Amino acid sequence: MTTLQGRDTAHTVRSYEEELNHLANVVMRMGGQAEAQLASAVQAVLRRDSELATRVVVADARIDEMEQEVHAFTVRLLALRQPMADDLRAIVGALKISADLERIGDYAANVAKRALVLNQLPPVPAVSGLPSMARMVQEIINDILDAYIEKDVEKALQVWRRDEEVDDLHTSLFREVITYMMEDPRNITACTHLMFMAKNIERIGDHATNIAETIHFLVTGKALPLRRPKGKAETDLNPPVVD
Repeated sequence: MTTLQGRDTAHTVRSYEEELNHLANVVMRMGGQAEAQLASAVQAVLRRDSELATRVVVADARIDEMEQEVHAFTVRLLALRQPMADDLRAIVGALKISADLERIGDYAANVAKRALVLNQLPPVPAVSGLPSMARMVQEIINDILDAYIEKDVEKALQVWRRDEEVDDLHTSLFREVITYMMEDPRNITACTHLMFMAKNIERIGDHATNIAETIHFLVTGKALPLRRPKGKAETDLNPPVVD
């Protein structure tokens, strides 16, 4: 016969699991929103759609709100549940991942803001190089969200290693844009905005890599022992600073 105390314990455990699931679901919604924001921002560039770009900028506030929801919920869980081991890592991991997703949303909004300016200028050929880089980063965001919900360390590591590919695409686009600027000085203003857009997308890839490292810690309890991969071309453009 189940005792009253036993029923209370089972209810408490079930309630705690539901809270952890709710936290993970909010993080996943944030990720989905951030991914959609990036896709819309790039479409606003390609279509020269200022109305869509404006919607992306406005919608960034929703990602900020979800980050605040994650913060408030994690504080509540830490205070009331006093989690340990796996549960503590899951809660702290969600907090860290939400911060990276919020930054991803900011970078997507930055792309949209520059699209508003770019749409007022004559088209430049270099715009066509942006979608391939954005598509790769969108795939990376999608994969890292899958890795988070599945607690799949190997999938997270695959995303982590792809940062090198993003860096190489960024460098290729950077050099292409420089060429257009040199060929026709009238392209300088538009190409400068494109360079910043490409850098924002590259930084989104970096934050996805951060999430991969957090997932590794969340699942294994250990920091990733490997050095973050960087494309050779990216390293050449940004050599390490020597004191």
